[in-house]
Amino acid sequence: MSNDKNTTTRNIKLTMSLIGRHIAKVANEIHDDQVDTLVTHILTAKKIFVMGAGRSGLVGRAFAMRLMHLDLPVYVVGETVTPAVEVGDLLITISGSGETKSVVELAVVGKQCGAKLATITSNTCSSLARESDVIIEVKGRNKVDSVDYLERQVRGEYYPLAPMGTIFETTSLVFLDGLISELMAVTKRDEKYLRSRHASLE
Repeated sequence: MSNDKNTTTRNIKLTMSLIGRHIAKVANEIHDDQVDTLVTHILTAKKIFVMGAGRSGLVGRAFAMRLMHLDLPVYVVGETVTPAVEVGDLLITISGSGETKSVVELAVVGKQCGAKLATITSNTCSSLARESDVIIEVKGRNKVDSVDYLERQVRGEYYPLAPMGTIFETTSLVFLDGLISELMAVTKRDEKYLRSRHASLE
């Protein structure tokens, strides 16, 4: 039993280290001009819409909450209180593959309504990326990895410990939290301000 516990702990620590190293690597590869463009779009948008499917959608919701704390006009696509998309709005999509059918289709609709489209993705050649006005490349692992398991082990790439889109989703969450820090600095809104906007009915 003790060996099983040791194995479990070892997997947890290895996975956390793997994700941490990946996040640090991606942080050094983020293009400043892309981030600057995204910040400008966010601060000048009439309304901001955030969208993603599955776990990427949960990352989007977490980001939308912080935008609300900054007193920015943000909505999550699919909620009953989400208004119509119009010219001057910004749609932020989160999709590792950039090919999630529902996300791509809604992004096209948003563009047709006159909104700008910003995409957080690992696939800068995807359908979603091609529609986008600004792309933030957050490298991750595709859900279907084309590299053989044993070959990954030889290379020291232990991605099976972080299955499917985990690497992308976690890295995107950290990037977007970093983006909130940048928006706080630009808007001069501190943690006290954010706390004043925190939900009181919970």
